[in-house]
This record gives sequence, structure tokens and C-alpha cells, in this order.
Amino acid sequence: MTNQETLYQVTQHVATITLNRPDKLNAWTAVMEREVREAMEDAERDENVRAIILTGAGRGFCAGADMSLLSSVAEHGLDERGREQALRNCASGERSGIRADFQKKYSYFPAIAKPVIAAINGPVVGLGLVITLYCDLRFASDAARFSTSFARRGLIAEYGLAWMLPRLVGTANALDLLFSARMIEAGEALRMGLVNQVFPQDVFLDKVQEYARELASSVSPRSLRVIKRQVYDAMFQTLEAAFELSEREMLESLQSEDFKEGVAHFLQKRAPAFTGK
Repeated sequence: MTNQETLYQVTQHVATITLNRPDKLNAWTAVMEREVREAMEDAERDENVRAIILTGAGRGFCAGADMSLLSSVAEHGLDERGREQALRNCASGERSGIRADFQKKYSYFPAIAKPVIAAINGPVVGLGLVITLYCDLRFASDAARFSTSFARRGLIAEYGLAWMLPRLVGTANALDLLFSARMIEAGEALRMGLVNQVFPQDVFLDKVQEYARELASSVSPRSLRVIKRQVYDAMFQTLEAAFELSEREMLESLQSEDFKEGVAHFLQKRAPAFTGK
């Protein structure tokens, strides 16, 4: 893959995807969108990768959609072709066995069969915030700041934000963040559940990488894959359906190589050597 606006590297079973337009606070473009999706798919296919980190270069995570694109639309509007393209971009993908809900333009992160961690190193607003919400976990630097921003631009809760945000922070907090589009600090984001943890800026990325390496080295990749699918599918299931699925998955796991290794390494008091099978 040729990278113009992102960086991609794999170290110790962890793939790190970096938004790389630091002079623009990593403002989102169509090129960046394509490169991130290709990198996510590469990481998912790579058997050497067991966890994925998404972060930003420089002092910000993502300043939202590139304002030059928004300025053009504001001035000239969308013609019929542009409207059709926008709707086509939001259409479902074609991955077999994956819910259509998790095949949309940005909502495909939950369908990636490996943990996706947003390492929010600085300000994140608008579309940038939407993207972090579709990651499985969000770790923030104490220099990070957050805003939905849409209402202050005459826009709405874009790309499924009205569905995802209340599930993370509750309805009242979600409406506050969407109505006011105010900027909040990392501490407030942590208190309302928008992020999982906050780390000091000087050790931030080290702490996130340490967490990702712990997943990569100490946890069954098969377990992670199945649990992730269970949790996201459960958003659309009754308790009865989720319970019955867990019964079937438990029986499958008892026959897996990773289960045998999980018991063996515990009894033998050694590091695990999971295969993901």
C-alpha cells in the first residue's frame, strides 16, 4: 500500500495506523479515508497482528473533515452527482456474515476481527470524534480535547453518531455534547465514559502500546475475535438470543487450540503461546 496521508507499522504483534497530516491537525480527507480502510484490512488479514492502534501525528488526533472541502460545499452546494456520491459512500459493504450496520462508511471498525484502540493524542472534533467512537477502546492524552462541532457548523449528528454516542455516555450527556458542541477536556471525557483511560502526555503513547502488547501477548486472539463479535451483535439482540449464542460459542471454544493452551500455560506456569485457533 502506498501511503500519502497515513503511516503504518507493525511491532510486537501491534499494528499502528497514524493519521499523518500534522500541519493540518490531521484533518480528514478522501485519501486518508481510503488509506485508513486499507490499513485496517491489511492488519486484519495479517496473522502477525493481534491488536490495532489508530492515532494522529503531531499535536492533534483529527480536526474533523478538511475545511477546504466543507468551504466548497458551503459556497457551491452539492449537485445531483455529488448527492448521489455521498449516498453511495454511506452504502453497505458486501462482507459475508457481517451485519449491514457494521459495513457503513465508518461503522466498519466493529467488524474488524481484532481490537481497535483509538490513541487520542490531542484535539479531536467532528468527524474525527465519530471515527474514535467506532473504535473498541479510547485512550486519551491529558492534552486531548473533544467536541462534536456539528451544530456549530449548521450540520447534524453525522454518520450514526446519534446511535453510537448515547450508548457510550448516556442520552443526556450525548445531547449535551451534540446540542452545545462545546469543547471538553480529557478529564470530563473520562468521567462521562467517552474515554476508557487518560494518561500524561509524556508517557501517553507508551502506555497505549503497553496495553495493546498485553492483549497481543497474554490473551487468546480467538477469544478476542469471538467476544468482540458477541458484544457488538448483542446491541441488536434480546438477552435470550445473546445467552443462546454464548452457549454455542462456549461449546466451540472448549474444542479450540487456544482453550487447550489457556489451561496448559496456566498449569505449567509459563507464558502463553496462543495460535488464534
